[in-house]
Amino acid sequence: MKTISIFNQKGGVGKTTTVVNLSCGLGLKGKKVLVIDLDPQGNTSSGLGINKNELSSTVYDLFVGESKSTRDLILETSSKNVDIIPSNIDLSGVEIELINLDEREFFVRKALESVKADYDFIIIDCPPSLGLLSINALVASDSVIIPIQSEYYALEGLSLIIETINLVKKSLNKSLEIEGVLITMYDGRNNLSSEVEREVKRYFKDKVFNSVIPRNVRLAEAPSFGESIFTYDKNSLGAAAFKDLTKEIINNNR
Repeated sequence: MKTISIFNQKGGVGKTTTVVNLSCGLGLKGKKVLVIDLDPQGNTSSGLGINKNELSSTVYDLFVGESKSTRDLILETSSKNVDIIPSNIDLSGVEIELINLDEREFFVRKALESVKADYDFIIIDCPPSLGLLSINALVASDSVIIPIQSEYYALEGLSLIIETINLVKKSLNKSLEIEGVLITMYDGRNNLSSEVEREVKRYFKDKVFNSVIPRNVRLAEAPSFGESIFTYDKNSLGAAAFKDLTKEIINNNR
């Protein structure tokens, strides 16, 4: 069993796209997957076909709902082998509510203990910030995937991400590793994409995945239908890229 956070404090880098399609890719390969949506925007939940406005319980209850067990919060999705603990806007104030509580960085880790044995992978979608929710995700994880978009400002803030991961590793979760760096929104026709790829490989060396996620209209459209790319357009470039990434992650974790 492996718990992986998808983490970058920048928004718009393809975190949610990665969570949805990697989870569904793993599910199609026969792996049992639990997705934890820790982003108050709840985009991963809606991307997996969950109506986030009609939820009676969400990931918020992991932090404040003492009457519910973790198992009570898990919903099945329509994607094969993929379950989710969904999120919505209720989560947005939780960092303030937790501020004075002891061991507040360990809520998610403790909550997952009772269900870990049921899954091959737990994938956590982090919010685009370095707050308590992201720290909870990193403390609960074995490793981190960092999506980096092939754009001009992509490398800005990278040192901050590494600093945060190292800080969590040093003081809260000694076994945390970088699973890999994923280049997203890649456009082979422009020099900037190739330049960013070169820079990222120079910085992270063999930690960069061979799989690269292209800029792809079908990938961008799929979430608005509550579908992964595999059911929305299994013949698209985006589907091929996520198929490759899925294989790479399964091979790396044999």
